[in-house]
Amino acid sequence: MTQNDILLVQSSWHKAVPARKAIAELFYLKLFDLDPAMRPLFIADTERQRAKFLQMMSATIRGLDRLEALLPVLRELGMRHSMRGVRDEHHATVASALLWTLEKALRADFTPEIKSAWIKTYGVLSQTMRQGCRVSKVGISEVAASCSQA
Repeated sequence: MTQNDILLVQSSWHKAVPARKAIAELFYLKLFDLDPAMRPLFIADTERQRAKFLQMMSATIRGLDRLEALLPVLRELGMRHSMRGVRDEHHATVASALLWTLEKALRADFTPEIKSAWIKTYGVLSQTMRQGCRVSKVGISEVAASCSQA
């Protein structure tokens, strides 16, 4: 992920934000279409979930300029997601739903260059979250092992 990728992601998100309610709705419709088994991983209050999604996306995209501060936050988020049942393979489904949603929202502005920037950026962010997920699983395993030995 380059500085140019970050700028493309930030500028394209800024263009898409006016349609934020539609973005959140389309994202979850596509996500659950791709993998209906993911639905229980999210809170039942869909309006609140959509708002959380938009807040997290906006904060993350703003934070790309300060990656050293953003990455620990994403690792922590990955740990929390792990405790809610998120698995590695879910990240690819989220990526597909996100790219599809951005393509619908941005239309002609979703150029191959912008798509590539989103793919690279999501790859870095997703990998960071998966690291947090793995740390969480190792920690849980160690706690479980120590409890069973007591």
